[in-house]
Amino acid sequence: MALLEVEQIAVGYVPGIDILAGVDLRVEAGSVTGIIGPNGAGKSTLLKTIFGFLHPHRGRIVHDGGEIHGCAPHEIKRRGISYVPQGANVFPQLTVHENLLLGAWVERHDRARVHDMVERAYQTFPRLRDKRRHRATSLSGGEAKMLSLAKEVVSDPRLLLVDEPSAGLAPRVSHEVYARLVDARTRGVTILLVDQNITKAVEVSDYLYVIESGQVRRQGPQADFADHLRDIIRDSLLGA
Repeated sequence: MALLEVEQIAVGYVPGIDILAGVDLRVEAGSVTGIIGPNGAGKSTLLKTIFGFLHPHRGRIVHDGGEIHGCAPHEIKRRGISYVPQGANVFPQLTVHENLLLGAWVERHDRARVHDMVERAYQTFPRLRDKRRHRATSLSGGEAKMLSLAKEVVSDPRLLLVDEPSAGLAPRVSHEVYARLVDARTRGVTILLVDQNITKAVEVSDYLYVIESGQVRRQGPQADFADHLRDIIRDSLLGA
């Protein structure tokens, strides 16, 4: 069953110039769906459109049976969708713990539930527990990325949009970030992942889309991509 359906979306940043030109996409509940492709293809634009930062002039976006393509980001957040942009999306002068409390803000009137939500975040991201009283500005790049993920996962979203989770990270730290994403998926979070790390995206995804020049050029289950990984990497890098 599709938790998210994107149908013939056309959108851009400047009137008359579309970055996405008729994109169709489905995300099955409980899955990790990967989006890969060359730089400038429109992958990040797609996530921003789903989360309401951009409104398409054509097409529709349906989440859990309801249309969301005209909604503002805060409305989409309330519907159970969280978004982790590129870079560290944290409040630098607040502590790790305070950042997580802000992530659980929607449940702020239920202190017991907030406590449980934050505790689960520490269990999923154990490195953050040791840093709980540290300001976010003191974290390493990898720790800040984990806090960005944890701050969004803490609210138990049904759908998590993740943009370039390993950008700028050392391979060892990147591996840990992907492990935490897999942990979130095992807890029932559906993930839509945009990634330039094609090898890792293929490894963790159940189904993948290749977007090039604002359109879907290829799609299929993970096995189809794993069998032709070298060609897919070449085509994605060259835009071929």
